Amino acid sequence: MNRPDDARLRQQAKPIICYDVDCVPRRDAKWLETWRSSLRVVDSVMVPPREASTFRVPAGYGFRIISVEGPQVGDLNLWNSENLSERFFSGKTRQLHATHLTRGDRLWTSIPGIRAMATITHDTLEWYGWDADGGGVHDVIGTRCDPYTNRLLKGVDYHHCCHSNLTRAMVSELGRSIQDVEPLIHDVLNVFMCTGFTHDTHQYFMKASPVRPGDYLEFLADIPLLGALSACPGGDCGSSHSDDETPCYPLQIDILAPSDEVLEDFQPESPNAYDRSHGL
Repeated sequence: MNRPDDARLRQQAKPIICYDVDCVPRRDAKWLETWRSSLRVVDSVMVPPREASTFRVPAGYGFRIISVEGPQVGDLNLWNSENLSERFFSGKTRQLHATHLTRGDRLWTSIPGIRAMATITHDTLEWYGWDADGGGVHDVIGTRCDPYTNRLLKGVDYHHCCHSNLTRAMVSELGRSIQDVEPLIHDVLNVFMCTGFTHDTHQYFMKASPVRPGDYLEFLADIPLLGALSACPGGDCGSSHSDDETPCYPLQIDILAPSDEVLEDFQPESPNAYDRSHGL
């Protein structure tokens, strides 16, 4: 490897944060407090181990993903329930916030919508922060475990990777073929998953999640949502992955309704105002 004479000087360039996060639109904090205090559970969905379940959330309502029996990671997909082509954009969410999300961060939709689709309103694992390995919780850097990568690396077919779980759940929800549904599955929010990049080789790592029964991640639906959540076959993602050996547990999704008075003051997020002319 040829190293230029000014290599060290080039490496000393100062990093610049790409996006001014202070400009990211946010909900009024006092309104969110009132919204949270008025919530009541109106429905619950159980996600079995190594499976996925779907759920719907009207705009202005909320939902909680809850650990109920043991440490378990979940892979979350979200769509605009009125237009499935608008879906969660993990890459843009990562750019606008960070590699891992917590209270106050928002989940953003794909181009051309580019609007907040959900806001994290409470996180019982917010205390975790960053550990000595550089790990954090609720990442938007991993994609989802899938049978194609598993086949590539292990040479076997495994049908309960999160990608397959989400596909089956959406086939059941929409009543459409696998061929129609699979392209809808997208990169996830890894709920409760503890991940990071190694200090030496900068490789993506996972470690046992700190989640325990009773912990939850809570969201406000900024637009009408269709969601699908997979209870990952990796369990707490502290050992093996994409097999039937790791202990796995169910996850619970509670759908939350605010009071009618609070809902009257709610306005869904509007699609991005860019005129889409692209200079033509």
